[in-house]
Amino acid sequence: MKKTLVIFAHPYLEHSNSNRELINFYVRHQHYTLRDLYEEYPDFHIAAFRERKRLKNYDRFIFQFPIIWFGVPPLLKLWIDEVFDRDWLKKDEHNPLEGKEVYILVTTGGKERSFNKTGTYQYTIEELISGLIVSLNVFKANIKNIKIVYEAGKLSKKEIILHKKEFMELLNQ
Repeated sequence: MKKTLVIFAHPYLEHSNSNRELINFYVRHQHYTLRDLYEEYPDFHIAAFRERKRLKNYDRFIFQFPIIWFGVPPLLKLWIDEVFDRDWLKKDEHNPLEGKEVYILVTTGGKERSFNKTGTYQYTIEELISGLIVSLNVFKANIKNIKIVYEAGKLSKKEIILHKKEFMELLNQ
């Protein structure tokens, strides 16, 4: 089993049944380490050196977050800005993301039909999180899957568990 770091960022977790249920899986499995950025950095002061060092210890990464105002949560954006290091691109530098599997799990309260060129918002989720995707690609991470959970606030417990099961099956492929 691959040692996996889950980088989780949800500013309003207490209001998200979907995300609470989805992260419940990681807590119960020894190969997953859950880092809740909003719990760890409530003051938004990222310990970048410590985070970079931490990345080196994992084989796989999961970024899990809700769409907040049509993008990644502000603390996740700050974390990326502070932790991802351009020096990793230099010839003799270790790049802790290169070749590592990355999964992205995104939740949104919106309907799937709203997130396309002709929908209400006229952008796809992938376009809205493109900063993360481009950053991961620049650092040669291997993005395996982007799973999107639409209408997350309206899902029944049974539907949430089904999404969790689908995501876990993706991780086990």
